Amino acid sequence: MRKTLRVFYNTLKTLSFTKLLRILKLCLPNPLLTILATYATLRSFVLAQKFFPKTSSTNGVGNAFRHALWCCLIMMYCCKITSPEKALSFCKKLTDLHEELFPNEPLERQMDLHNNEIGMQLFMELLPGIHRQFFESSFFIEKLLVKIKTAKILSDPGGDYSGNLVYLKK
Repeated sequence: MRKTLRVFYNTLKTLSFTKLLRILKLCLPNPLLTILATYATLRSFVLAQKFFPKTSSTNGVGNAFRHALWCCLIMMYCCKITSPEKALSFCKKLTDLHEELFPNEPLERQMDLHNNEIGMQLFMELLPGIHRQFFESSFFIEKLLVKIKTAKILSDPGGDYSGNLVYLKK
């Protein structure tokens, strides 16, 4: 956990003043959601490292798992204090902002955005069957570990990967 906090802190230190203002514009009006999303971010890093120690920080299946889990956890924690619609909106804005502020190569960005969307979709699919106050991270981990078995390599930027996690290399 200490290593994860150090990575998180070092990443924030690299941001320009303009980028920090963009984060504040999203986060200040939603302080509780921001705290919960920060916790979800830390948990997703730790859990991805646990399940995929070699690929959680690369462009492999661990990264796909981490991005989808990240969105599931943000929504799970935020839904405890707000509506699923507001949690979804905040999650989408936050994760899209992350991809804008920390730019990757175009294919990597597409992969991350796609896997974020898969995580949000998974949460919304599970929502009708479980009261949002009773969600646990194990629900998502179990489903994502199944999805990772059918993950596709993102080779065609225009390809149809709907419903599948995607990654760039093994």
